[in-house]
Amino acid sequence: MSDSEDLDPGADPERAERARKLFSGPITFLKSAPALQHLPSPSVPEIAFAGRSNVGKSSLLNALTNRNGLARTSVTPGRTQELNYFDVGENPLIFRLVDMPGYGFAKAPKDVVKKWRFLINDYLRGRAVLKRTLVLIDSRHGIKDVDRDVLEMLDTAAVSYRIVLTKADKIKATELEAVQAATEAEARKHPAAHPQVIATSSEKGMGLAELRTAVLEAVES
Repeated sequence: MSDSEDLDPGADPERAERARKLFSGPITFLKSAPALQHLPSPSVPEIAFAGRSNVGKSSLLNALTNRNGLARTSVTPGRTQELNYFDVGENPLIFRLVDMPGYGFAKAPKDVVKKWRFLINDYLRGRAVLKRTLVLIDSRHGIKDVDRDVLEMLDTAAVSYRIVLTKADKIKATELEAVQAATEAEARKHPAAHPQVIATSSEKGMGLAELRTAVLEAVES
């Protein structure tokens, strides 16, 4: 599927092309921040990726940036325990992607889960340069209660977010259409949520051009 075929009909073609070039250009790992005092200086816009521990966040980040090893993937859910920062653009730096710790991983020790939760809450509520959070939902399961907790937290903090369905190639097209419609209906109930949901597949490349353009749109908003 070409980039042009993969775009939302209402997308700005010029922005889509700039997004394609940006994500094809320099993207480098900057640092891991285990606590707020380790965050980089808030000098450029940030786009954060949030999701349950097994939602395919690292795979999506790698596919989005056309790099196999940018974000670490693991067969063990919950491996990401810090805020991982990636610089997009070089001379000038344009924006940063932030890979957040996965939530809802029941097997992690309670004190670790609590630490992750505080880190996520504090980052989302207090980061002035955070332009949008992308909340990843497994298209095979839809929104779960643990996801709703995060959506409500984002609403309360007035943090703009957009829901992104992952693993869209794993279900039938008719099922995906139903899940996307149900997810968009739920998104409309949340004041901080973007009304449109993007369905993606890291393996098949589905929705990636649309997501790249949506990231740049948020950065430039």
